[in-house]
Amino acid sequence: MKAIKNILKSDAVKAATGLLAAGYIWLVYRTSRWQVVNGEAPHELMKAGKPFILAFWHGRLLMMPISVQKKTKVNVMISHHGDGEIIARAIGHWGQDSVRGSASKGASAAVKQMLQALKRGEVAVITPDGPRGPRMRAQDGVVRLAALSGIPVYPVSYSTTRGKILGSWDRFLVAAPFSRGVIVWGDGIHVPRHDAGGAYQNARDAIETSLIDITQQADALCGRETVAPEERDKPVKPHKKGTDG
Repeated sequence: MKAIKNILKSDAVKAATGLLAAGYIWLVYRTSRWQVVNGEAPHELMKAGKPFILAFWHGRLLMMPISVQKKTKVNVMISHHGDGEIIARAIGHWGQDSVRGSASKGASAAVKQMLQALKRGEVAVITPDGPRGPRMRAQDGVVRLAALSGIPVYPVSYSTTRGKILGSWDRFLVAAPFSRGVIVWGDGIHVPRHDAGGAYQNARDAIETSLIDITQQADALCGRETVAPEERDKPVKPHKKGTDG
């Protein structure tokens, strides 16, 4: 049993799993019809090579590589938690870079790398409820990154007509091939440099509300019953999946 666990944790297995995941994303993308809602502003930023912070719920991670334009330089914050290495390898096949670490610590090396990426005019990607939840509740990391950088946050979500919601903490949506898919963008949200008059709390609430709204909108457009957010004060349990907010 120990030998099997060691094999499953090996670099070879992680590399193969990452390749399979990337291939599955490509299969769903190529066999489905996609509609983009309210994507004009972030698409213009990508065309102009200007930076922004892209935020989505952990449960809507699978198809997010297709939300950005092919030539856009993308940096995804992925924690050292659980399956983070597999996620990093999967997005790598899509030409996207991973930054390993957490945004919950303002002075962390990961935050510094993300700030440097934004200064270079690249896109920084973060899951505000990752890597441990509560589900669909924004944590402080995304607000901190936006405040330090002065770069706006653009929420985004997706849904598909075919697929399965897993029973994981984040209610992960596994989109199925031959679907009709919708990618919905929220409006840009700016976070002030200084936390005056509850500015950071207001920004966190605005990001969270926008992400909940656009996820519900995407689900409604696909005829899918939407997932409810967890209670914010619910005790957090250790989880495996690995992007971080």
